[in-house]
Amino acid sequence: MPKAGELTYLANLGEGGREHSLEKPFSDPSCGIALASIGFIMTLLPPPPARILDLGCGGGWTSIFFAKRGYEVVGQDIAPDMIDLARENCARHGLSARLSFLCGDFESLDLDGSFDAAIFFDSLHHAEDELLAIGSAYKALKPGGALITHEPGEGHATAPESIEAMRIYGVTERDMPPHLIMRRGKEVGFTDARILPIPHYLHDLFYAGRKYPRRLLSKRRWNSAKRVLKMLFRPDPSLSSIVVMTK
Repeated sequence: MPKAGELTYLANLGEGGREHSLEKPFSDPSCGIALASIGFIMTLLPPPPARILDLGCGGGWTSIFFAKRGYEVVGQDIAPDMIDLARENCARHGLSARLSFLCGDFESLDLDGSFDAAIFFDSLHHAEDELLAIGSAYKALKPGGALITHEPGEGHATAPESIEAMRIYGVTERDMPPHLIMRRGKEVGFTDARILPIPHYLHDLFYAGRKYPRRLLSKRRWNSAKRVLKMLFRPDPSLSSIVVMTK
């Protein structure tokens, strides 16, 4: 049963995995990209002290960043030991006045419509039923509230690291592209969906080291220009992306 894998994930990681979770994102090789992603998401949120629901928060590092920014944050996770770790992490940072956690399945939450924004940060793709999860977020939001997702697109479930995680830990790894998120969002009542590029792609385009041919209109330069224009005017609904929807 896949959810059993989610419930035992932290225990199966061992002490090294626990320390890694406590120190995220700084313990992660992709720390810079993760920090950029959180920064981008903060620009999409209403100003502090808005009330934020952080869905599938794991060890709580995303919740801590939002709380440090001045938001009133509730972090949610399905695994009791992850919630214990998140509370320990919260205490280390002295944020208990504006950060709390709840243990439950984000596919069956019944919250009170008091949140200004809800966020799935690399967590919705672990859902067995994304319609139920997105419906939970919808019910948790105030009218006019925003759901923001940062999720992997098509190909994630068949990537070697995903197959390995499913084999070793028994967790759910699914493709969660924008077209699926937006379709499910529309079914539960969300409107005004937007697709935005994740920092990983921006880094690949603008910051990664590469040597271009001297010719201004070389094939490589032209392909890069086409990618930029597509991001601006016709974002690909199959790629890993940030999606913003409004209640």
